[in-house]
Amino acid sequence: MVKDNKPLLEVRNLWKVFGVNEENIDLNDLAALEQLEANGAVVAVRNVSFRVKRGEVFVIMGLSGSGKSTLIRCLLRLIEPTSGQVIVDGEDVTAMDEKQLIQFRRNKVAMVFQHYGLLPHRNVLENVAFGLKLRGVSREEREERALKAIEQVGLKGWEKYYPGSLSGGMQQRVGIARALVQDPDILLMDEPFSSLDPLIRREMQDELLKLQESVKKTIIFVTHDLNEALRLGDRMAVMREGVFVQVGKPQDIIIKPADEYVRRFVQDERRMALVAAGNRKALP
Repeated sequence: MVKDNKPLLEVRNLWKVFGVNEENIDLNDLAALEQLEANGAVVAVRNVSFRVKRGEVFVIMGLSGSGKSTLIRCLLRLIEPTSGQVIVDGEDVTAMDEKQLIQFRRNKVAMVFQHYGLLPHRNVLENVAFGLKLRGVSREEREERALKAIEQVGLKGWEKYYPGSLSGGMQQRVGIARALVQDPDILLMDEPFSSLDPLIRREMQDELLKLQESVKKTIIFVTHDLNEALRLGDRMAVMREGVFVQVGKPQDIIIKPADEYVRRFVQDERRMALVAAGNRKALP
């Protein structure tokens, strides 16, 4: 249960437009924006605003091309937003200079990618401790912290193995440990389990839920899988063509979809929920 109502993360009117000179674009001129799109510009994120409380798991769900991966990368400026603000713990990330941004990425936020991003020539312990090494943490301390993180994700005993010797699920555990060892305020996860086999994916979801019970991190989790969103999210946003179509608790979105798009997205789960509640008359 999330008790602190103050947002740790606040996103205000965020836009990302690809394929144009961003200095000359007027986002308030809808006709001009439509013309730019007709000429090949892509509006990947369109005036998105939301808040995430400390300790909350906020899931962004949408089909491929909906803008969800672009959005999560804009939060730490791996992709520069065209317009808008990203506020983390009272600090404006979009106003940071290069030095401030490096410190923000090293200390405040960590990201887990879909394709692991492990260093193949470094073993598990070295991969997990690598970020601490960049921060100048002593070898003794970083190895101590890395060993703890490795144990947290269930890989104790695998410290000396190299990524090529690990299964996909184990490699993703290393990626999660590498993020956790930084002790970030916010953990960003961009479809981290999507390339795993269904059984392993389910196990990784279970592990993340178990881990969250102990570490209680603020997590932004991107997925295209509705079942995954329902299992993991305290709240979720359904994204389509760069816009948040609906934001709310997963069960509320299932029972009361905002429009026909969301209704079709959740139709199977909605049917099961209404049947379980004995409300067959509400079925489409």
